[in-house]
Amino acid sequence: MTNNNETSPLLPRESAMERYSPLYDETKTVPEEQGALFDTTDILRDVIIGFSDGLTVPFALTAGLSSLGSSKIVIMGGLAELFSGMISMGLGAYLAAVTERDHYSSQEERERCQVDKMPEAQRAEVFAILEKYSVSHAAAQPLVDELCRNRAQWARFMVDFSLRLERPNIHRAWISGVTMGLSYLIGGLIPMIPYFVMPHVGQAFMVSIGVTAVILLIFGYVKNYVAIRNHRAGLWGAIQTLIIGVLAAGTSYIIIKTLDS
Repeated sequence: MTNNNETSPLLPRESAMERYSPLYDETKTVPEEQGALFDTTDILRDVIIGFSDGLTVPFALTAGLSSLGSSKIVIMGGLAELFSGMISMGLGAYLAAVTERDHYSSQEERERCQVDKMPEAQRAEVFAILEKYSVSHAAAQPLVDELCRNRAQWARFMVDFSLRLERPNIHRAWISGVTMGLSYLIGGLIPMIPYFVMPHVGQAFMVSIGVTAVILLIFGYVKNYVAIRNHRAGLWGAIQTLIIGVLAAGTSYIIIKTLDS
């Protein structure tokens, strides 16, 4: 468990009410059997991962291929990587979400079995959970009695508070796959645009570097600022993203140039 005294140079001190709470999270879900229609936090995460990889990987590849001096090779190689990467990222996100959903379902079913086989032990665990929140045994008694009347909600309570798992959205898998795949595609097209519109690969390479560097800085700042709401964190995110992009592109360029010579 995280120590309350921990601090970060990028993060403001977090109040206790802002920490994880399954009860608070559930107020945002409708209906219960399906979960929320969408979760902006998960979508933002998929956009960040897909777009940042899309910016970095195709940019590094096209930068390396540009050392061969042929726009055709850059475009063909870049498009091949772009579409294969889009499919790979989207499918990976889809499978990860499906695995998360299946894991939650299996844990919920396991808790139902334990409720049936060991009801007294499970009731005692509910009291122990509430005791962590300074709820006395006498005050918790009517709450526990009411909760334990419904087997499904009792098992769900144990999954939420004992295992600390969040109920996944049943639509989450395909939303995650599409979001991450399209984000990768959009991000990867940006560094390739100069090669489509400029006849000389050297000039297109320099323009691609400038455009991608600007986008990396903007994207790095925005993703950190939206997630953390801190300008210092935004600046740090911009620097990090730019450094990663430069290292990836530089390494690719040097390797291909060395092999070609």
